[in-house]
Amino acid sequence: MDEWEWLAERFEEHRTHLRAVAYRMLGSLSEADDAVQEAWLKLSRSDAGEIENLGGWLTTVVARESLNMLRSRATRREEPLGVRIPDPVIDPADGTSPEHEALVADSVGLALLIVLETLSPAERLAFVLHDMFSVPFGEIAPIVERSPEATRQLASRARRRVQGERAVPDPDLGRQREVVSAFLAAAREGNFAALVAVLDPDVVLRVDFGGGVTQEVRGAEAVANRAQAYSRLDLVIHPALINGAVGTVTTRDGRPFSVGAATVRDGKIVELDFLTDPERLAQLDLTVLGG
Repeated sequence: MDEWEWLAERFEEHRTHLRAVAYRMLGSLSEADDAVQEAWLKLSRSDAGEIENLGGWLTTVVARESLNMLRSRATRREEPLGVRIPDPVIDPADGTSPEHEALVADSVGLALLIVLETLSPAERLAFVLHDMFSVPFGEIAPIVERSPEATRQLASRARRRVQGERAVPDPDLGRQREVVSAFLAAAREGNFAALVAVLDPDVVLRVDFGGGVTQEVRGAEAVANRAQAYSRLDLVIHPALINGAVGTVTTRDGRPFSVGAATVRDGKIVELDFLTDPERLAQLDLTVLGG
């Protein structure tokens, strides 16, 4: 094995971890892959023999690249029209693929990623690296160009924001399926009372139409009304796991119409997040659903 092959092999040992870091930072599968690729390019141009902790070095490179992407994204977004729904990780309803396990570990569902979208780039980086990957504040501080104590405060503010939301679903997938199935049945039957019964009174529905436009509806009755309206669109519903939680992929006239994730807590749906942007849907891998 020559030096190049050895370096490539060492990098591959870290790829899954690096992609998980970048996905949590960016909420974009393609941008996460770009950040990981940039780490490889920088490694290939570096003196790898001088790197004592390759995993830490690569994580820092991916974090810096992700931070730059977030800041660039923020400067381009002149008038935000709603929180962007991150790229969903889609699996068959019967289980998460090994390829996706690291991406959705620790209940990193769409609801949690949406909360992360509301953080500043520096807050998001501090929270992701420290709270999700146990990187010490002393190592994060140079990336965000703050002192360790200031970096700790960034993560603390982010943590309070995350804990203030109901972003982590109940762990029991069977119970999640029962609740979501009851919701879908009630919508199909036009049973308004049954719909309201499975929704948390403060439930929030988000629909990302693309073009920076996300519609948000709050309250059980308002969401139930919207569910009844969508049930009349003649959609074909395919059960799926979305970021490890129960959700759906719907098609209309054989074409993808939406990817939706439900966040179920204490037996009620507290959040529904749908991606309906045709351009982004076209980029998703839906082969896991049978074509």
